[in-house]
Amino acid sequence: MRKSGILMPAASLPGRFGAGSFGAEAYRFVDLLQRAGVRIWQLLPLNPLGFGNSPYQPLSSYAGDELYIDLDLLYEDGLLPERPAGFTPAESDRIDYTGVRAYKEPFLREAYRRFTPDGAYRRFTELSWVRPYAVFVALKAKNGQRAWTEWPKEEQNWILDGQCDLSALEDEIGYRMFAQYEFHKQWMALKKYANARKIEIMGDIPFYVGLDSLDVWSARDQFLINGDGEPDFIAGVPPDYFNADGQRWGNPIYNWEVLRRNGFKFWIDRLRYSSTLYDILRIDHFRAFDTYWKIPASCPTAREGAWIEAPGYELFDEIFRQMPKIKIVAEDLGDLRPEVGVLRDHYGLMGMNVAEFTFMDPAQPILKNQLVYTGTHDNQPVMGWYKDRTAKERRAVNRALASYGTGREKLSKRLTRYIMLSRADMAIVPMADVLGLDDRARLNLPGTVGSPNWEWRLDTFAPFERKIPELRRLLVEAKRV
Repeated sequence: MRKSGILMPAASLPGRFGAGSFGAEAYRFVDLLQRAGVRIWQLLPLNPLGFGNSPYQPLSSYAGDELYIDLDLLYEDGLLPERPAGFTPAESDRIDYTGVRAYKEPFLREAYRRFTPDGAYRRFTELSWVRPYAVFVALKAKNGQRAWTEWPKEEQNWILDGQCDLSALEDEIGYRMFAQYEFHKQWMALKKYANARKIEIMGDIPFYVGLDSLDVWSARDQFLINGDGEPDFIAGVPPDYFNADGQRWGNPIYNWEVLRRNGFKFWIDRLRYSSTLYDILRIDHFRAFDTYWKIPASCPTAREGAWIEAPGYELFDEIFRQMPKIKIVAEDLGDLRPEVGVLRDHYGLMGMNVAEFTFMDPAQPILKNQLVYTGTHDNQPVMGWYKDRTAKERRAVNRALASYGTGREKLSKRLTRYIMLSRADMAIVPMADVLGLDDRARLNLPGTVGSPNWEWRLDTFAPFERKIPELRRLLVEAKRV
């Protein structure tokens, strides 16, 4: 069935606490999607945000960020004595991560003190990652949030030998497990609500994990790191048209020989758990399952490196042997060698197309087994992109869209119409393009860290509600309802 979706980070939802949560506004968003006939809600990773508030450098592939826990739901569950007043950010359309966290934490700790563990909580804490994650963040706090490679040796090695005395941290560990339980409980209830309204949730799975993460701390042999925990090689991409130095991400590289020997357990476990949280998994940087750019850690840029082949076929054979019904979308954008497409098509995976870059290029047509976007979280909103074009380029853009039968409306509306009427099985529009917003609503500028990346939020649903009748008519016309 042809489907449509909206890309909307959970943190960017409106709400009373300065950032989106799993509370009333998230449920309202699901209701609005249903009214519009939209069938997919695409999210960015919900894992604990890493350096620069990036969802692509998380502290764990399993844990969720406490930012999303809704305080009103804690009050309704009897875990808070009064309904919190709310947090008012300095700018209504920006997320003040530091301010939101500082506001929420005392309420979360109060809820922990009032919480009585039950069977559901005990079953949750028996998951293999829950206590190790709680220990990880408790030790990080004890060490001034420094990376685990800078902790005392006995603390670094607790995950390996269990010898470090954690008795002084048990209350903090308990609090962190409670927070993860509340995150999971609230999220699964919201997902159930969406699924009951025939809306699927698409989660985003980063290819790499961060060095300072539970993943690397607990599975050091799975990565190319030395005895001190520092990476020998790091991930990134080589220089291209957009960046003369390439992109030096800094993530440690997988030790594929070790992963192969243990049946790719690291990836299997990761995808299996993610499949309980999401209906569809979008795997970022899919090309690295074919070949990955291996940069010596000593290099200050991504200029030096080598393309290394990965055991993609062996891995996906095992994935589909163990999880035959898993739904995966491959982020296969960029300048790729043909073998990437062969790997993708061998398993019938859906690829991606970003119309902002391809609608004027007849060599890159939209295909049926594709997910097509106006733009992604890494691109300018369409209106910002159009504003930056020269007059000559704008005329070419308008001619190209006119040839597809679009009218003379706002460019974001015309490009949305173009992808919805395309033959792609899935068509997804970022909320910024649904609303026709400019670069102030941009989510991320690749190659940069920190503000204003990841800070945009919608302060009210009113402009989206006004768009719903028009959007639904388009989806009916496009046979995506």
